[in-house]
Amino acid sequence: MNNYIKDQIKKSYETKQLIYENESLINKIKEVTTLCVELYKKGLNKTILAGNGGSAADAQHIAAELVGRYGFDRPSLASLALTTDTSNITAIGNDYGYDKIFSRQLEGMGQKGDIFIGISTSGNSKNIINAFERAKEKGITTVALVGKDGGDMAKIADISLIVPSDSTPRIQESHILIGHIMCDIIEKELFGTRVN
Repeated sequence: MNNYIKDQIKKSYETKQLIYENESLINKIKEVTTLCVELYKKGLNKTILAGNGGSAADAQHIAAELVGRYGFDRPSLASLALTTDTSNITAIGNDYGYDKIFSRQLEGMGQKGDIFIGISTSGNSKNIINAFERAKEKGITTVALVGKDGGDMAKIADISLIVPSDSTPRIQESHILIGHIMCDIIEKELFGTRVN
């Protein structure tokens, strides 16, 4: 069993090594993070996140790091996970269908200048694709945090962060790494020392 455990750790490390070596992906992470910093400097907008299953948990995790804190005490940052309000989700799902649970919320709570980060390992989550379409109508920047080949989400997002893996666990581990890096830089750029 020890060898199996070590093999899982090695596979996670190898995926992160691929990210480390991918300058295009690193530059896109920097681009999204810079957009978030600029959004927060204006003080009028928010980041919005959504996903399904484990990606829903990642959306909530990242939003909580921004609203609460990541590495040190500082003012709260406006961030919203569309996966947390069970009354909204179940009402919208019941009345309009599960594919509309995020787009309907964006219609009501999103505003021009916001950034919407949709998280999916496959990149083919219909409810996030619908949310991307609604976001574009409202002037909201869309970011796909995905894996595999990026799926349909990568085709319509303004910016796509594609983890180079076909393994759902490895993709999810990398998504939270990317989310943590973004939260760290956003916090430091706004309230600490600039990151070079």
